[in-house]
Amino acid sequence: MRPVADEPDYLLHVIRRTCVAEIRSDEPDLNLRQLAVLLVVCLTDKPQTVRGLAAHLNVNKPAITRALDRLEELELAVRTADRRDRRSVVVQCTVGGAAMVERLGVEMIGPHRVVRREC
Repeated sequence: MRPVADEPDYLLHVIRRTCVAEIRSDEPDLNLRQLAVLLVVCLTDKPQTVRGLAAHLNVNKPAITRALDRLEELELAVRTADRRDRRSVVVQCTVGGAAMVERLGVEMIGPHRVVRREC
């Protein structure tokens, strides 16, 4: 019997397969916090701020700053001053960040599409 997409075991298998593929690739490794920040920045439509990311992920601002330092080092995200409020910093996804998120999505789909069971 094939796994079903909404079963926890299947989803854990997808995460494991994706993590293993990332580790085996030539791409740099991200920790979970860095990955979470990247995904929030790249997959949301509204501009993200350090304060907003900290609130969204329920961590302190220095933790977000450290994650963003790494993401900027890898050219996956960039911080810029908010044009409307110079006291605020806006975080944006770069082309490299968008490519990484897309690559993760493709890996998560995997070589076999899962067919949902009908009840």
